[in-house]
Amino acid sequence: MAGTNLSKLSAAGIGRKIGSGDLDPIEVAGYFLDRVSSCPDQSVFLTVTADRALREAEASRRRRRNGVRLGILDGVPISFKDLIDVEDTVTTCGSLLFRDDPPAREDAPVVRRLCAAGMVCLGKTNLSEFAYSAIGMNPHFGTPLNPFCKGPPRIPGGSSSGAAVSVARGLAPAAIGTDTSGSVRIPASLCGLVGHHTSPGRIDRARVATLSMSLDTVGSLAHCVEDCILLDRVLRGEDAGAGIGEPVHIAKLSAIVPENYACDDLDPDIARHFETALEILAAAGLQVERGPIDELDAFARTRARHGTLVTAEAYYIFRDRLDDPRIGENTATRLRNGEKMSAYDLLAIQQTREALSISMAARLRPGKLLMMPTVPHGAPTIASLEENGERFAEVNLRTMKNTSLGNFFGLCGVTLPCGQDANGIPVGLLMCGPPGGDEGLLRAALAIERTLASVAA
Repeated sequence: MAGTNLSKLSAAGIGRKIGSGDLDPIEVAGYFLDRVSSCPDQSVFLTVTADRALREAEASRRRRRNGVRLGILDGVPISFKDLIDVEDTVTTCGSLLFRDDPPAREDAPVVRRLCAAGMVCLGKTNLSEFAYSAIGMNPHFGTPLNPFCKGPPRIPGGSSSGAAVSVARGLAPAAIGTDTSGSVRIPASLCGLVGHHTSPGRIDRARVATLSMSLDTVGSLAHCVEDCILLDRVLRGEDAGAGIGEPVHIAKLSAIVPENYACDDLDPDIARHFETALEILAAAGLQVERGPIDELDAFARTRARHGTLVTAEAYYIFRDRLDDPRIGENTATRLRNGEKMSAYDLLAIQQTREALSISMAARLRPGKLLMMPTVPHGAPTIASLEENGERFAEVNLRTMKNTSLGNFFGLCGVTLPCGQDANGIPVGLLMCGPPGGDEGLLRAALAIERTLASVAA
């Protein structure tokens, strides 16, 4: 273990080294706990469960010595977004409103399943208050800094900000977050990670705090697609012990690239890296189809006229507490937007969503992906957003412009790194598959990841 740098090693890579005896689970847990405690950015974790982590690592060591392994992830550390109940810890939801609540009585099913597969819980990570922002800033507990900054501090993306930074800074090999309008994919993109937005209902959300009853999902952030595949299997209650198999051949895949809405108004660096990635993939055999997608314009018209589903549902959840001074000003302002929505607005959104989701799913037959940049702009500086509520709202809406499409249409999605902008901040390539098509999407993402990596190498 001496001299070993695990900070950029994948969860599967660490798991294999534990299985071969090259790494000891207790030493691995200690390595990451030390990195968490010594990290200059102490806003990444809100709670560190060091005692639990060492107990779980000790159990993994005993199993290995007895010739028993629970799967490839046995002994691998992981972090959880602080919307998710972890036994004996307070679920703050990134807000002072819940900071003094009683600790959770038991683990959420997503925690229980991962730990039953031998994973080691490092603790709970920071987030946008109530998970209600794509920016990742938190006025109460501090904002995790984008680890790729070379100058003024920039946003990490949200709402799973701490989850992304915990992996990107090498404080955890993988993380679990939630995604309502892009909250896994946005920070994964801006922090150079792979992020998996799961299909609605795919992963159990019991004991995970709710922002939107209709849109919330649980997903993973990791260094590679393989890790997301393995985590998805465990979160589904399936065996992660077997290998993931070979990816689909890229020549069997096709992609629809919208010429409207999602690819409008891109920052030049984002457009350049996206087009370069498409050229590489097309040269490897990906069939690329370009054209307008009517459903995207219909989505935009519906949002402009009626608002959003998450606005209505978040207002419903927090309405009776909006006057509590413990809620941050930006959060309260955005929540109050729900006051302006009528029953007609809500029904119009729901009916439109149902119709458009059917037609969008019909476009994405097996092997066909919807592809676009994950975030249409680079990461702004934190200072530029802290004291300007109007700019915060404007940037927040633009940040989740593309990712929110997947939630609205009920799609699954994966973001992959595909370059860095002029400020050194990663750029993400987003691919979406039909509802329930996660296995096929992840296998396609594996092929695309390997194709892009082979050219970069």
